[in-house]
Order: sequence, then structure tokens, then C-alpha cells
Amino acid sequence: MMIAWLKKNRGMLLRIGGSALSGILLTWLIASNWNNILTALQEISVTDLFLAFGLILCSRLLTVARWYILLRSGGIPVSFKNAVSLTFTGLFANNFLPTTVGGDVVRLAGIMQLGYDRAVCLASLAADRLVNMVGMSLAAPLGLVQLFPAAGAASALSVTGLVEKGFEFIRNTLASLTIWVKKPSALLVSLGFALAQMLCMFTANYVLIHGLGGQMPMWRVIGLFSLNYFLGLAPISINGYGWQELTISFLLSQFGGINVSISAAVAVIHRLLMMTASLPGAFTLPGILASLKKDER
Repeated sequence: MMIAWLKKNRGMLLRIGGSALSGILLTWLIASNWNNILTALQEISVTDLFLAFGLILCSRLLTVARWYILLRSGGIPVSFKNAVSLTFTGLFANNFLPTTVGGDVVRLAGIMQLGYDRAVCLASLAADRLVNMVGMSLAAPLGLVQLFPAAGAASALSVTGLVEKGFEFIRNTLASLTIWVKKPSALLVSLGFALAQMLCMFTANYVLIHGLGGQMPMWRVIGLFSLNYFLGLAPISINGYGWQELTISFLLSQFGGINVSISAAVAVIHRLLMMTASLPGAFTLPGILASLKKDER
């Protein structure tokens, strides 16, 4: 009985264990550099913090627009107001509920409450994720170049191969999205919103890095944070807590050339600003959770 339960829940148990280990390591990283982190925090101005938060909030609104375009082009006549409400509710779930897929589940439950077709709504969520991954894939080579600075021609060939695989991934993605393949303009507009959302997010981190006293060109920020996005998809911890902060701290300090105390401060502040930006979703989450519980009965 116990063995069967362990097999059934091993993924969840691994994420719990990964979360605990990541949390311990992140706590150790912060504690061991506490004085330097405090010094870095004294460098950043309130203006930089508000600017970074504004850019993150703008990126959240562009996320709304990305999904909204996919819904409307897929024949779901949802209002922009409802798209905003559902997206922020999903973001809140991603940040505060103990699951890695809670945001999409919440968005699906919410959009179905409005009486729309389940299959199309589910497909729109898959398309939304894939479009975002395509956007990040376009930025990832800027990060890979930094990981292999001494590889010379071999590095160039490797990056070229990755770019080719990226285009193959895009082609396969488009082929799987039967609803939107016939509407390429909607996919392109959605991708445009995804790229704009990424730019806002990358710029917010650029502001934080420089506000804390670090120095890094924008292209390096784009490359390293896009790589961190893909590393963060690994099902190692719940909601990526601890794991994402550890990986970006490592990338920024080892390949970005900034002090580890600044990289740790950037990771923690970024997470806090992301959580703060998702707080509006708390107002609509209880109703959606109630409907999910009702469906389970």
C-alpha cells in the first residue's frame, strides 16, 4: 500500500525534496553573503525599484494580451477585462499555490466558468505556453554564447545547430496548433506580445542589476535570463522556488561577471516583485477554486 502510494506520488515527493534542498542552499547563499547583500541593497534607489516593478507589471499585461489574441482568434469571444482577471488569477496561483501547473488549471477553470468550449480553451493555453517558449528560444543563443566563450568555431557551429533546432521546434509547434495554423497573423501578433513581454522583464532585471551596483550589457542579461527560463522548467521544486533563484544567481555570478551578493539580491528582489505584481489575482481566485472543488464532487 505504502509502496504504491510512493510510486504514485514520487514526482510530488521529489519536488518537495527539491524545494527543501533548494531553499536550504538559497538560505545558505544569502546568509553567507548577508553583509555584502545589505551593502548592495543600500545602493538601489526607490526610483529603480518602482521602475523595475512597473516594467514587470507591464510584462504581465502583455502576457494578458498574448493569451487574449489566441483566445479571440480561436473563436472565444472573451472580453479583455475577463482575460486580465483570469491571467492575474493564474499568475497569483503560480506564485502562491503549491503546484507547478496551478496557474493554467485556474485559467482553464475560470474561462470555462464563462461557458466557452473546453477543447479550444485548453488548446489556447497550450498555444500560449508554446508561443512564450518560442520567444525565449529566440533569445537563448545569446546565453549559450556566454557559456562557451572559448569554444571558437565549434561554439559557432553549436549555436548554429541550436538555431536550426529552434526553427524546427517552431515548425513542429505550428503544425500541432491546428486552430491557429490557418491564422498565422494571430500567432505572429501573439509572438510579438511575447517578445515585448520578455523585453520588459529583461529590462526590469537590467535595472535591478545596475541599481544594485552591478555592470552588465543588456544582451548578456537577455541571454542569461532566457537560459534561466528553460532551467526553471525542470520539475525540481514547487513553483521553482529556490531553484530558479539559485540558477540565476549562479549564471549571473559565473557567466555575467557580477558579484555573487548582487546576483543573489537580484534573484530575491525579482521574485518578490513578481509576487507583488500577481496580487490582484487574489480577488478572483477564491471563486475559481470553489468551482474546482464543486467539479471534483
